[in-house]
Amino acid sequence: MRIPIQVLIYPVRKTNEKWEYLMLKRVDNRGGFWQGVTGAPENDETLSEAAKRELYEETAYSPSNLIKTDISYIIPMEDRWIDIYPEGTKEIPEYLFIAKIDGSDPPKIDPIEHNRWKWCPYEEAMNLLSLEDNKKALKTIKKILKDLY
Repeated sequence: MRIPIQVLIYPVRKTNEKWEYLMLKRVDNRGGFWQGVTGAPENDETLSEAAKRELYEETAYSPSNLIKTDISYIIPMEDRWIDIYPEGTKEIPEYLFIAKIDGSDPPKIDPIEHNRWKWCPYEEAMNLLSLEDNKKALKTIKKILKDLY
């Protein structure tokens, strides 16, 4: 049974003085849409520990800096998830992280979850996203990166 909490992590890297964002495409039987890295805490993990673990499991990246933002979203419970969450779960909060990646090695994606990946500039990443909360998250990340770096 999954804990009804999610983390959303956007891996970022700087190349030629511009930020790039890692987009992952879900396999068709999991929606077939583009997103960042997502997952849920396991056992007694903190949100940050879950974000680091999920990032590593889905990309084989370890961040040089992991930033937990103050941003979270509510995902309404969907019928297709009824068997993986505790009975009575109505919504799932999702917490936003930024994972700064150093280097240029390609990710090693988990083929059970994703079938494509792409490092993209902001505009291209926004065009790949279809979920509104993911778009809001990426917009927030762009602003945070501008303020921090």
